[in-house]
Amino acid sequence: MSIQLNHKVIAVTGGAQGIGREIAKHLATAGARVAIGDRDAEGARRTAAELSGDVEGFDLDVTDTESFAAFLAAVEAKWGPLDVLVNNAGVMWVGNFDEEPESATRRQLDVNLHGPIRGVKLAAPGMRARGRGHIVTVASAASKLSPPGESTYAATKHGIFGYLSGVRSELHKSGVQLSVVMPGVVDTELAAGTATGSAKMLQPEDVARAVVAVIAKPKFEVYVPAFIGPALRWVNVVPQALRDVAMRKMVPNQVTSTDRSARAAYESRAVTGDHEGEKS
Repeated sequence: MSIQLNHKVIAVTGGAQGIGREIAKHLATAGARVAIGDRDAEGARRTAAELSGDVEGFDLDVTDTESFAAFLAAVEAKWGPLDVLVNNAGVMWVGNFDEEPESATRRQLDVNLHGPIRGVKLAAPGMRARGRGHIVTVASAASKLSPPGESTYAATKHGIFGYLSGVRSELHKSGVQLSVVMPGVVDTELAAGTATGSAKMLQPEDVARAVVAVIAKPKFEVYVPAFIGPALRWVNVVPQALRDVAMRKMVPNQVTSTDRSARAAYESRAVTGDHEGEKS
């Protein structure tokens, strides 16, 4: 039986394309009222028009508190109280840690870490007051791993996992659910030119299905594919020397394996340059 989310009001950040677009598509198919927020406002509205169901695009800059608050207010003005916020917007720079531009470091912190924190602080109090609500954050397997070449990206994902763990404890018995979805490498522009390691390349729809499933049946930690969770738990109990060997086999070295030319256009626009939109 397919999952039904009839009339749930759900906001998705970074939803103009990539994983966010696929999440919006699957949510709308399940019957939800879906608000797509993206810094590329034209792209958000175009995507909303292309998808079937009750979907609308909005302007959203997750790095700006006023913009995020206005986005949530516009969604609630249209459809009523927010049931679910999906923090999806994300950016990534890949390369040697000492070659990473300051602008790329700042951008990743602003979008990947401060963005979801901002969303939680803006959405969770109203949910707590109503005694219900759900915030789903699309993070990464890098929340628990640190691939060479993705040090700052991994730091932001480790950081948001830690933040949500603490907030989850604060919201215990409030009726507000928190979930962290942690996929491996997904075939999107954000991951262009990178290697997948021991896991196969995921598709955006794999993550979208996981998001819909966790909204229907909430839990805190969701790994895509599911074997990542048990594998990490096993690796973390072995001695450090063996752990290092296992991690080198499981986790790709993005410094040596990434095709930098394949990432140049994306990183210039989304991470170090004009920041047209947050693509995940």
